[in-house]
Amino acid sequence: MKKIEKRALICLVLVFALLAGLALFLVRFLVYGAQWAAFPANRHLYASTGTLAVGRVLDRDGDVLSWVDESGTRQYYANAMVRAATLHAVGDPAGAIGTSALAAFADLLSGYNLLTGADNPFGQGRDLYLTLDARLNYIAYQALNGKKGAVGVYNYETGEILCMMSSPSFDPADPPDIQEGDERYDGVYLNRFLSSTFVPGSIFKTVTLAAAIEQLPDLFDRTFTCTGSVTIGGETITCPHAHGEMDIGGALASSCNGVFAQLALELGADTLEQYAQKAGLTDRYSVDGISTAAGSLSLEGCTDAQLGWAGVGQHNDLVNPCAMMVWMGAVANGGKAAVPRLILKTEGGLPTLPRLTSRTGRLIETDTAQALADLMARAVEETYGADRFPNMDVCAKSGTAEVGGGKAPSAWFAGFLRNEDAPYAFVVLVEEGGSGADTAGTVAAKVLDALVNGY
Repeated sequence: MKKIEKRALICLVLVFALLAGLALFLVRFLVYGAQWAAFPANRHLYASTGTLAVGRVLDRDGDVLSWVDESGTRQYYANAMVRAATLHAVGDPAGAIGTSALAAFADLLSGYNLLTGADNPFGQGRDLYLTLDARLNYIAYQALNGKKGAVGVYNYETGEILCMMSSPSFDPADPPDIQEGDERYDGVYLNRFLSSTFVPGSIFKTVTLAAAIEQLPDLFDRTFTCTGSVTIGGETITCPHAHGEMDIGGALASSCNGVFAQLALELGADTLEQYAQKAGLTDRYSVDGISTAAGSLSLEGCTDAQLGWAGVGQHNDLVNPCAMMVWMGAVANGGKAAVPRLILKTEGGLPTLPRLTSRTGRLIETDTAQALADLMARAVEETYGADRFPNMDVCAKSGTAEVGGGKAPSAWFAGFLRNEDAPYAFVVLVEEGGSGADTAGTVAAKVLDALVNGY
């Protein structure tokens, strides 16, 4: 009798284990079924070369950026510069750019659904509309003029990324034979906007200033005098030239290193780290499932001089361009912003659920955001030139980031528009571009002019 009871117990344990395994499989099938079907080894969806052989990729205006012809060959847009400008958003034939639509959204392009799998009775594959405007990518690529870098523009109310361009690039319809060590294609498969981090330079002063606005009650009553350099912790922190006497707004417009280094020292390392984290610059964002690179600000054990340089956006500060764009969107939107997204809609196959706008937590307090925005608008008026941005109420900060190694500085320009009908935040990075205001600011002006004024 005891043997029968023992065997029955073992059978019950095995049955429960089987049911638990089946339940786990069903859950994973529901969650990951589309990804399993879109695995590159699936020859029903991929050609022998590894190219996704189903689905069309279109921009927000319905321009078809990539499709599959009758022979099963993936084709691309007619204009070669548009192809290069949208490479990191659309994808290459070999699927080497993991953050592109052809790789990251292969499950959507496949037309997979739970009822029929990838064998779609409504037609082969699915149309995937991106939030991007290919024309803006074209203008950004043209404006970079062969320089390495990244450009991003998005609607901080809806999260729709209108421009996402990474350089260097190549024509996916005629891929080059890239040899190891070829500087022209260094990091070409990496989407710099989503997947890289860079020294921010003076655009980080917006974070230091946000902290100072909240932590230093007399900030707006102070005056500062810049003689061209300041000594902190026995080291000299320099400005390009002496800025003279100014208030905090003038310090931001002049991008005075001495003032912001002293503010960082007064705030302290813990406070500066706290505000960088609150701004979202050390976090990762999920852009329709694509994880962005996380920035960093590590000040443990730093000297006073290193803390001063960190407040200026140097030392070991690193930021991701997409995260910086979201930070700008949060300042524009009173503290919170929409999380960026690339998928506008899909068509073909069974209907999909409507998309909901995901929002960040509070990255900056509302009153602080308003004060910071006004100071950034003043910087445009006094330093960058409002006439460069016709019909736009622009708030911006430039950055000229020293990267060492004998290289020219990286140029940054980040900010947002306060026009009610143009709720856009933007970021431009030009590696070894020199002056942020001149080089990156010019790229931003061209892209924004096309977006707002249709040029």
